[in-house]
Amino acid sequence: MLCDECHKHEASIYVTEITSQGQIEHHLCEFCATKLGLLAEKQNVFSINDFLSGIFNHEPKTTKHSDTNNLKKPLICPSCHMSYQDFTRTGKIGCSDCYKTFALALEPLLRRIHGSSTHIGKIPNRAGGTLSLKQEILNLRKQITKYVEAEEYEQAAVLRDRIKVLENQLHAKQNLDKGVDQNA
Repeated sequence: MLCDECHKHEASIYVTEITSQGQIEHHLCEFCATKLGLLAEKQNVFSINDFLSGIFNHEPKTTKHSDTNNLKKPLICPSCHMSYQDFTRTGKIGCSDCYKTFALALEPLLRRIHGSSTHIGKIPNRAGGTLSLKQEILNLRKQITKYVEAEEYEQAAVLRDRIKVLENQLHAKQNLDKGVDQNA
């Protein structure tokens, strides 16, 4: 198969780009891949940093100020002194305070990569039943608040009843788990 870029050389590098319209496959020769920054020129080795640079070179949204000099102050974490530029270069966060410091820049990035900026994570098997029930109850309570604010009381009542059922299931599982722990 010939390179999609130059249409002269044999394609040896295949890149799949995921867009809102779906997946787009690019078939490139080594020369065009190097030209596009997908291969390091000197070593002819795949460069992950160059490939992912489009993701991490995302400027944070800033509010408009009436400054005449428009100089951007670099974001630096007060705890570990890591700059946002260091993060874009390495792709790694220095400490937990970096998430707060770089929040405006990281949130859109995390949404783009993971689909959400809230960590959901995996639930351990031994606590999976109760944790998922607690999470569902919490989400339903948030929805009830929204329905009450919108004066949609019938829908809030349906969710209230669903919460009661889930709370009964939660108590039953917790009692069952206590019984298993006491017998162990």
